[in-house]
Amino acid sequence: MRSGYEEGHFSCRCKFSFLSWEACYRIHHLGGKQDLRKMVSAVGGDQEKRHGIILAKSIPAKKFHIQTGETVVSAKEKCPDLTLVPPNYDLYNKSSKALIKLLSEYTDKIEQYSIDEAFLDMTGCCDDSERTAHEIKDRVHAQLGFTVNIGVSENKLLAKMASDFMKPDRVHTLWKSEIQTKMWPLPVSELFYVGHASLNKLRKLGIHTIGELAATDPGILQAHMKSQGLLIWQYANGIDETAVIATPPPAKGYGNSLTTPQDITEPGIAKQYLLSLSETIAARLRADSVKICVVSISLRDWDLRFYGHQITLSVPTDLTMEIYHAACQCLSELWDGTPLRHLGIHTSSVTTDQYRQMQLFDTVDYEKAKRMEKTVDRIRKKYGMDSIKRACFLPSAGNMEVDHMAGGISREKRTVDYTKERIL
Repeated sequence: MRSGYEEGHFSCRCKFSFLSWEACYRIHHLGGKQDLRKMVSAVGGDQEKRHGIILAKSIPAKKFHIQTGETVVSAKEKCPDLTLVPPNYDLYNKSSKALIKLLSEYTDKIEQYSIDEAFLDMTGCCDDSERTAHEIKDRVHAQLGFTVNIGVSENKLLAKMASDFMKPDRVHTLWKSEIQTKMWPLPVSELFYVGHASLNKLRKLGIHTIGELAATDPGILQAHMKSQGLLIWQYANGIDETAVIATPPPAKGYGNSLTTPQDITEPGIAKQYLLSLSETIAARLRADSVKICVVSISLRDWDLRFYGHQITLSVPTDLTMEIYHAACQCLSELWDGTPLRHLGIHTSSVTTDQYRQMQLFDTVDYEKAKRMEKTVDRIRKKYGMDSIKRACFLPSAGNMEVDHMAGGISREKRTVDYTKERIL
């Protein structure tokens, strides 16, 4: 998208929901009688594995102030009778692909922002934007069986805000001329990019609505909130010149993390988790034909305190074991044995250089190791990611059961073509 306010230029943002997909599937395919969308319900993670996060909620659940992203424990405290269903990522992935296929009939400029939302640049694709948006909404309901909310405006920011208006199965506009009546009266917490920390700062400045934020001197916001203050001031005034990007930009870094089922106190077990994370990260690097130069780890202990440490490699790599050894070095330099509940590996300084400088004391035959790991990648892609694994992850090894390819993307969510997943 160009400037965002050219005559005849407009964007749509389609927002769909895990809960909508889940409700439709249970009714139309499993013969269910209850509609989750009309109940106080939510899709949530596995609380026993400490992945108990609310992923999506029904509209009736809003009355209990249940929020997406809060813990299942917190949500249950607000509403003990909350109907909680586990996520079905395979279903969500198929539903998302079906929707994107339908949307591609209207424009080739589609930016899939996440698995449950997409932006469309509809400039020059139709004469009546609202009519086309209603047509898309009705086709999705008739052909795919679930509902979407669609926002229409001159730019992505306003289209996103519009799609979050009254739900479900609605089309809303938020043209620049409508900002004053439709957006400015809303609480400032409803503005995109205003999180808890920003909200507290704004409240201390006496700013409670988006309109009050829009009318504030940007210099004051910059003094208190630096560059973010200027950004949210622009958003409050409907200014957004970002384009709808059909092709995702190259990744600036690759990472993965996990929350462990039990607190970790043994170095050997912590290293097993680091190895499983290294497997998934290295596979993504090789799939994208890139290497990384910096490896860092993040730890969160039983008291939710955060620790981090990084090292720079002597040469770029995409090998599992080199990433793993670097992560272990970080662990030994950072961890004092405090029980851990969360571990992560993050990499940066991405390069597409396919050559590798030989090192005087290099103990690894890089080309040989690379061929072996790419062969493993092909086997896993063809026969499933569990078709080949390291012996240390076998139950007979006597270790705590650790998923050999673990990470923030749950096993249910990962498809056979897992190697194409990237952390941007």
